[in-house]
Amino acid sequence: MADERFLITGALGCIGAWTVHNLVREGVPVTVFDLATKPRRLQLLLSDDELAKVNFVAGDIADLPAFEGALDENEITHVIHLAGLQVPFCKADPPLGARVNVVGTANVFEAVKRRQERIGKVVYASSVAVFGAPEDYEPGAVMHDDSTLMPHTHYGVYKQANEGTAHVYWLDEGVSSIGFRPYVVYGVGRDQGITSTPTTAMLAAAANLPYHISYGGRTVFQYADDTARAFIQAARANYAGAGAFNLGGFAPDMQDVKDAIDRAAPEAADKITFEDIQLPFPQEVDGSGLEAAIGTVAHKPLAEGVAETVTLFRDLIATGKIDAEAYIAERS
Repeated sequence: MADERFLITGALGCIGAWTVHNLVREGVPVTVFDLATKPRRLQLLLSDDELAKVNFVAGDIADLPAFEGALDENEITHVIHLAGLQVPFCKADPPLGARVNVVGTANVFEAVKRRQERIGKVVYASSVAVFGAPEDYEPGAVMHDDSTLMPHTHYGVYKQANEGTAHVYWLDEGVSSIGFRPYVVYGVGRDQGITSTPTTAMLAAAANLPYHISYGGRTVFQYADDTARAFIQAARANYAGAGAFNLGGFAPDMQDVKDAIDRAAPEAADKITFEDIQLPFPQEVDGSGLEAAIGTVAHKPLAEGVAETVTLFRDLIATGKIDAEAYIAERS
């Protein structure tokens, strides 16, 4: 590990911030490559002294020379590619979504192809959005890595394209890659995208405020800290190929999630509600393919992850790092 130097794209997002958090606490040099410049999520997870250890490079992932410069100037050995616009932003501006999500990913692969002697693989974020809605499959079907992809959003189409890009770079250039398909990632810093409202409910409960989660039904939940650790684990794994893998986890009903929030913040139990509408994605995925590729992936039990998140939010509120009422209002 002494010779490792990680570069994280999209590191100012939720998974990226947790990834940086874990690497910094390991003492691993980490460079952040992101178009945004305000590390507000990182400030929730790192002390000022820890944040000072992070090397920030402001850059556009669609700018290949800029990205290559960041790789070379910092002698990067591991790349975790998380930069991307989420479902609502891709819907609002499809050309921009394609530029960031598709062209940006192609740039990452091209840059790593030119540096295979130093960078062993690309680890990148795909999404469960590459699959269709539950009604597109047999009732109760569990999605496997090779299940039929039927995306219904621009975002999902772009992620499917990225999985294809990874496959071709492996076939033509021998560039190995591991793509993750996360589902409902929750935890401090999860404040954007259609699946973020359960985390906002955890913040509301920590502040004893009312909040209505925007969907219900059954989905797969993955704790942000666990997800970040899995990305780091994949970057270090001895793997050859172009695998696109489901990220496993727990598949609770939203009532189970509410129950976990209520246990963590019983004073707010009557203030957290949810819309009983199933998300247009499969209810369950099989994560065994990823574990076969990189080893056992840790998944903190839902009740523990929710309790930890509520506790972290309470601490952030108490120290003035989050104004809960303003934070929730901005996302309502």
